[in-house]
Amino acid sequence: YMNTMLRMIATRCMMQAVYFASGTIEEPLFRHYGLACPIYTHFTSPIRRYADVIVHRLLAVSIDADSTYANLVDKKHTEKVANNINYRHRMAQYASRASVNLYTHIYFRGRKRDETGYVLFIRQNAVQVLIPKYGLEGTLFLRSNNKNDLANLEWVFDEEEPSQTCGEVKVTLFMKLLVQVYLDTSDVQHEKLALRLVDPVIEGFSVPRTLEVEEDKGEGKREGEEVTKNNKKLKT
Repeated sequence: YMNTMLRMIATRCMMQAVYFASGTIEEPLFRHYGLACPIYTHFTSPIRRYADVIVHRLLAVSIDADSTYANLVDKKHTEKVANNINYRHRMAQYASRASVNLYTHIYFRGRKRDETGYVLFIRQNAVQVLIPKYGLEGTLFLRSNNKNDLANLEWVFDEEEPSQTCGEVKVTLFMKLLVQVYLDTSDVQHEKLALRLVDPVIEGFSVPRTLEVEEDKGEGKREGEEVTKNNKKLKT
């Protein structure tokens, strides 16, 4: 999973690429940082993206092959179209993330799972963990806002390394952890996925391993059989 984590870390520091109409911004801003290209546009199958259709129409108008969309040569008009495409793209991303969050919460409601995770980011009061099995990230908080909380152990944050150290245990970037994944329902209006550390063991902070309940195993088996059945239907 090293390549996946490196790619995630590298791309998150980049600005998201957006559509624009040439002539509305300065030429040095044309560069596509993620692709390392001085100039870039979409020109693939129009089945995939509306932006591709707009590029095809612009080309057709420019070479006098079609005058149906002559207003596209007006850069102000094209800029409005580009801005709308950017807006719709962001809304689609938000909807996708919300859908993933919803079904993740439904899956983990009333369940606790011990899963393997890898440290993706280290912050002053928390560690961001990637859980490949579910393709999701979670935050492992190291300190509680409650000063009287007994689990508030002394963590030493090294920003340069980066790392978090508690006693003899040092948590470093890309380190493999065993975490307990569960749904925090303490705030009904803002339910969220939460993590607790299982291994490495830190006395007073780590939690014991989750015992699998036989009923839960049966439920998982039924879910697996249902997925297999649905996949067979799709193949036929």
